[in-house]
Amino acid sequence: MGEIRVVIVDDHAMFRSGVRAELAGQAAQRAQVSVVGEGEDVDSAVAAIQAGSPDVVLLDVHLPGGGGVEVMRRAPSVDGRPRYLALSVSDAAEDVIGTIRGGARGYVTKTITGPELVAAIGRVAGGDAVFSPRLAGFVLDAFAGTIEIADVDEDLDRLTEREREVMRLIARGYSYREVAAELFISIKTVETHMSSVLRKLQLSSRHELSRWASDRRLL
Repeated sequence: MGEIRVVIVDDHAMFRSGVRAELAGQAAQRAQVSVVGEGEDVDSAVAAIQAGSPDVVLLDVHLPGGGGVEVMRRAPSVDGRPRYLALSVSDAAEDVIGTIRGGARGYVTKTITGPELVAAIGRVAGGDAVFSPRLAGFVLDAFAGTIEIADVDEDLDRLTEREREVMRLIARGYSYREVAAELFISIKTVETHMSSVLRKLQLSSRHELSRWASDRRLL
């Protein structure tokens, strides 16, 4: 196909600049990709999509104002365009499956290389579904019924976004101090979030939380 118009949506300006520069570098090597807009939150993303009429939106999962799924819900769509390719640091099953259920055609992590990203954009623009290899397994498991998505959604809906972040790190074996450093919050705030997580999920210990998260492929 000809030129592919792209909007980049991410709440980190440096990351957007890096992706834009990478795509420009690939375009110089005859990759037909051009960036026509950017967004840093849900509102600016919807506005950029409306103004730029892109073929593909590179969409972060976690955004101020409601997240990537909210962007897909609110942004205008004409003749099946734009198509959405999630580009996220998160490789958690609930993020992958929730984003695909929300309408994305693919999901890749931010470890992807420039040439791989351009190839993924081209495939999504052409109608294909694209996933990083490990993430494709989550989607297959969801359709096969191995992951009970309804149960995962119901449980996670009880947690705030910050509680989900704390939950995942604690379940992976991080100490409270390590979680505090990772999320730039105090240890006391971590303790408060952890108490809330255990109460909402009706669990009694870190060990139970780790098992709960592992059973749901959230690690």
